[in-house]
Amino acid sequence: MRGAVVFDLDGTLVESAPQIMGVANELLAGEGAAPLSLPETVSFIGHGARVFVQRMIAARGLPDDAADRLYHDFAARAESNAEGAGLFPGVARALAALAKAGHPLGICTNKPAAPARAMLDLLGIGHRFTALVGGDSLPVLKPDPAPLHAAFAGLGAPFLYVGDSEVDFATARAANVPFALFTRGYRRGGPGDFPGARMFDDWADFPALVAGLA
Repeated sequence: MRGAVVFDLDGTLVESAPQIMGVANELLAGEGAAPLSLPETVSFIGHGARVFVQRMIAARGLPDDAADRLYHDFAARAESNAEGAGLFPGVARALAALAKAGHPLGICTNKPAAPARAMLDLLGIGHRFTALVGGDSLPVLKPDPAPLHAAFAGLGAPFLYVGDSEVDFATARAANVPFALFTRGYRRGGPGDFPGARMFDDWADFPALVAGLA
């Protein structure tokens, strides 16, 4: 068996910002607040659903005591509705190639586990992943290395973590795991902010990148 490869979800495998924006704006409409733009939505992604909702509330001047209610509503709606989300081009084929080559695959995301699993299944790739650690699976979130360690624990020898953001990069470094950056995701910094990372912008190139590391 080859080394395990673990992936982030939002902005890495899935172009989910439009879906997240749609769910958020349903909630904001119910509160009589202005909708989020896509750039605002992207800027709030990365630290889990609870932090996303807190940032949304702060941006629209909603009361802090609405946070728990809106978080639970957000999570429930995100689990049942993947409208607007889609795989980045080439993801399904890349995952199939890695599985064929014998790499166990997993997910480590700050998105709550149930919505993450539901999205993977709705997009037709859920069967590829043996392990999934979400933002509510442990008491801590990325960039703490514990979620990534937990994902690899269910797969075998750590080989590579794949993400799109500074949070993912920091997680891999804290876990002492090699990191690959998908550069078309939701990062805020430039390439120089990810020293030592392998970088790619097309999922069609990813299987060759992995093969070159083996």
